[in-house]
Amino acid sequence: MKNKSVLMSAILSAMGSLGSTAVYAETAGSAAVLEEIVVTAQRREENLLDLPLSATAFNGDMLKNKGVSKIQDLQTASPSLSVTDTGPTLSVNIRGIGIATNTPNITAGVATYVDGLFQPPIVQSSSFYDIDTVEVLRGPQGTFVGNNATGGAIFINTKDPQLGEFGGYGEMSAGNYNNFGVEGAINIPLSDDLAIRIAGFKRDRDSYYEDIGPFDNDAGKQDEYSARLGVLWNPGNFEALFKAQTNKRDTGGYAAQPVAGTTYGSFRTDDAFTLAFDEDVSYEDEGDMYSLELNYELPNGVVLRSLSGYQDKSITNISDVDASTAPIFANGDIDEDYYANEKQTSQEINIISPTDGKFDWVVGGYYQETDIDIMIVDTQAGFPTDIPGGNERTVTGLFAQGNYELIPSLELQVGVRHSTYEVEGSGGIYIGRGIPGFPAEGLKVADLAGEYDDSRTTGKVALNWFVDDSQLVYAQVSTGYKPGGFNSATSEFAAEDVLSYELGWKFSAMDDRIRTQLTAFYNDYRDFQFAVLEPSTGVEGSENLADMTIKGLEAQVQARFGALSISGNIGYTQSDLAGQTFINVRQLPGNGLGPQCPAGVPSSPPLCFDYAPYQQTTSGGDALYAPEWTYNVSVSYEFELGKGLFLTPRFNYSHVDEQFTYLAYSKVSDTLESRDLVNASVTLTNDQWKVELYGTNLTDQEYVSGQFGTTEFYGAPREYGVRLGASF
Repeated sequence: MKNKSVLMSAILSAMGSLGSTAVYAETAGSAAVLEEIVVTAQRREENLLDLPLSATAFNGDMLKNKGVSKIQDLQTASPSLSVTDTGPTLSVNIRGIGIATNTPNITAGVATYVDGLFQPPIVQSSSFYDIDTVEVLRGPQGTFVGNNATGGAIFINTKDPQLGEFGGYGEMSAGNYNNFGVEGAINIPLSDDLAIRIAGFKRDRDSYYEDIGPFDNDAGKQDEYSARLGVLWNPGNFEALFKAQTNKRDTGGYAAQPVAGTTYGSFRTDDAFTLAFDEDVSYEDEGDMYSLELNYELPNGVVLRSLSGYQDKSITNISDVDASTAPIFANGDIDEDYYANEKQTSQEINIISPTDGKFDWVVGGYYQETDIDIMIVDTQAGFPTDIPGGNERTVTGLFAQGNYELIPSLELQVGVRHSTYEVEGSGGIYIGRGIPGFPAEGLKVADLAGEYDDSRTTGKVALNWFVDDSQLVYAQVSTGYKPGGFNSATSEFAAEDVLSYELGWKFSAMDDRIRTQLTAFYNDYRDFQFAVLEPSTGVEGSENLADMTIKGLEAQVQARFGALSISGNIGYTQSDLAGQTFINVRQLPGNGLGPQCPAGVPSSPPLCFDYAPYQQTTSGGDALYAPEWTYNVSVSYEFELGKGLFLTPRFNYSHVDEQFTYLAYSKVSDTLESRDLVNASVTLTNDQWKVELYGTNLTDQEYVSGQFGTTEFYGAPREYGVRLGASF
């Protein structure tokens, strides 16, 4: 801790005055200036330097230069962000707030958007391509996002068609593990007011793993493709932008190991990248997304905006639940056939004022319908357990935000949103399907149906002091909430609420060659939701565990001096979750054990089980998925070789502290150890083409990237290769 405190002090001292996030121009031969990033999270184009919020923003080139190819990689480039694998979904947390469990009854606490559409938690791992910007907003976003942004929000914006420009790019890459990919886009102007953009990619890679089990599975491979069509029509004051995208991915199954210290821990192989499954596994996901954005500017400068969206995404997965060759007596011969489908329709309407007066504003309304279907089939030692289910969710929001200039340098900002949430679901647990003596569809041993609704008013109040053209100091209070839900007809959990206090200072210096940002925050976090086993059903259900406070500091800096470019950030988060009494599922002798046996009845899985010996009480600890320290640095230098050629070496280093994943706080089974990752590249470019040698995780660090139940997943080992690209 002492060394890290010294490091923090040194970085802050080196930063001097602190200000806004930006990215630097990466075009060969570009001027030695920082490039502005325009963010659109607040429904209008704004310079992040003038925006009173804590955020990190990237353009598409910078993402590639940092080795960021998907959402998981963002944690190596943004402070206070944790993204971990949990099998069928991702656990995304900012400042220790987001989602700490994998259950369809709990909604996300960090909202992810693609082209303005809220993303279902499934199929979030799709690769980035033809990206315009990515914005990571930290802290509750209760005004513009609403009920799924207690921790923050991530906005992924793909490139739009451009009028009057014919052009595009193509890229081919090859590397170890037989990694091969192609990516490209073409922009075609069809008339003065009509243009289309077509983009896509295809990537294949062998698995990092070897399965020595009887099925020789290919779990962990990559076989992915995606295509996107954009159509822009802009006659006069009216603009229509339509986008359609399709994705499909085949990973061959979850590449998992049993978690050490759990029931199946003794069946781990000696090598993290050697698997030993005794079941045939597979995994595929696919998704289609459609959006239509309409903008009309009235003569007085007011803009009317509409964004309509539809998404249909699904997962089909067969997994070896214990990820091992555990014998039948340990309830180890379990394969799980998992299917989930999520259909979502959304509509947002905005009225946006011009910004040339003392008062500007945005008002809007939002409506979203989501239909989720899930079917889980477990086969345990030949005894089937079926868990069909699903729910229908409806979300609405009415919101407004206004900025009023109290004096020329001081602005009052007020935002408010009223959100509603309704969910109704069906489902149950059925055992013994097809076995003589049981009903044809199985015996229903638990009812998972239920319904729930809630509503909240959230928002923010901020004072923004524009000290001069290069400095902004702001103080804000903001709120956010994550809806509650139900586990069954007789069990429900309440919403989470966050009250956040934040101070920020943004500053640019040396003729805008340096931009920095410093943020201090304090969060009052109430009714933390987590999945704990409910003995009455034998199934994990969500409960509100405790209140806690989370506080910390963040700092960012970007600089460019001639051919030298430097960027870095650091985040410190301190949290404290109270002790709990719960059933430690990681110590149970198997899965699908059944409901609690009546008094005096011995355990007889899966009909019933006695959970009393597995009840545990702890004294608490840090918030889950909340690393205390996160920091990273990137350095590049552009050498001019003459005749239009430039050679640019780049170096990226990132650190993510250890983080706890489960309430028992075991250093053996419930901890993701800290990781230090090094990426680097060397690029030779001119105005039209590039050749790049790249490497990621160059030290070949072995680290756990996430856990699900009693299994865990590993981050990618060292990868290296070459990219060839051309633009026209």
